[in-house]
Amino acid sequence: MDLSFFYKEQNMSSMVLIVDDEYIGRETLQSVLEGEGYELEMAENGMQAIEKAKRLLPDVILLDIMMPGMTGFEVCERIRNDPQIAEIPIIVLTALDDRESMLKALKSGADDFISKPFDRYELRARLLGITRLNRYQKLLQERLKLQEANAHLLAAYEATIEGWSHAMDLRDRETEGHSQRVAQLTVELAQAMGLRSDEIMHLRRGALLHDMGKIGIPDPILHKTGKLSDEEWATMCKHPQLAYDMLYRVEYLRPALDIPYCHHEKWDGTGYPRGLKGEQIPMAARLFAIVDVWDALTSNRPYRPAWTSSEALAYIREQSGRHFDPQVVDLFFKVFPESPAAHP
Repeated sequence: MDLSFFYKEQNMSSMVLIVDDEYIGRETLQSVLEGEGYELEMAENGMQAIEKAKRLLPDVILLDIMMPGMTGFEVCERIRNDPQIAEIPIIVLTALDDRESMLKALKSGADDFISKPFDRYELRARLLGITRLNRYQKLLQERLKLQEANAHLLAAYEATIEGWSHAMDLRDRETEGHSQRVAQLTVELAQAMGLRSDEIMHLRRGALLHDMGKIGIPDPILHKTGKLSDEEWATMCKHPQLAYDMLYRVEYLRPALDIPYCHHEKWDGTGYPRGLKGEQIPMAARLFAIVDVWDALTSNRPYRPAWTSSEALAYIREQSGRHFDPQVVDLFFKVFPESPAAHP
């Protein structure tokens, strides 16, 4: 049976380092493995083998034992004691056909042992098995590295969002921790509603960045303690659109835009910036709207003192079906039966 096609398909990217002091030995192995999809490299002695292993990092080493100067046993030991190349699989090839030599080879660090003269099909099968295992181990290592890199990247993303959120709280002169509080309470509502973890992740990001658009609102309007004029109010109402325009450029934040863009929409359609009504308003924004109003009412602002919890809860109940989605209002009172401020 001709297995060359199968072997070739399985080993296209595998490099094999052949180590043998005899030219005929290297040529024999090359003739057996040519056409099998391997990239073949040659070494004539132990020192050359170690140097090439470090430089090329082959997928497997075919190593002769009986070599002058440095034997294959010594080469194995040197490789296994070098952190740079210690994990490279080694198949020992030798004319020695006794149990003691096999055990010595394995003790020195060899992964497999084949006696000369060898059967070419057995050699191919052994090599295929060990390269497949090595490739699998490398894939696992790369996957772990990728997962670690993604975790670091995600942490950097979250730290950036937290920083932006804190900066906006300071600029808007709101009660310290406003964005953190509303993000946490909105997450709890979302969990109670049964949203998926990925949806909650995007929801939390959106909550933290809900007022990002205010960075584009002039300070005299943003910090005004009295009532805004019609023109000033029109400018203020632009901040959701400004948030959308800024954050949409950041691809990983696009799924989190529902809250920054839509948190001032109202259930009865009288909100802004688009006048969305009812279920046209994304669920994330409907959840957030209640929490945002709750926190705003119960916090001291430049233009008024904080409301009591009872006053704020009464207002939220009163606005069911007007400002807020009635089902979300019911959920809010179910999750926070007394006061969200007392919720851990």
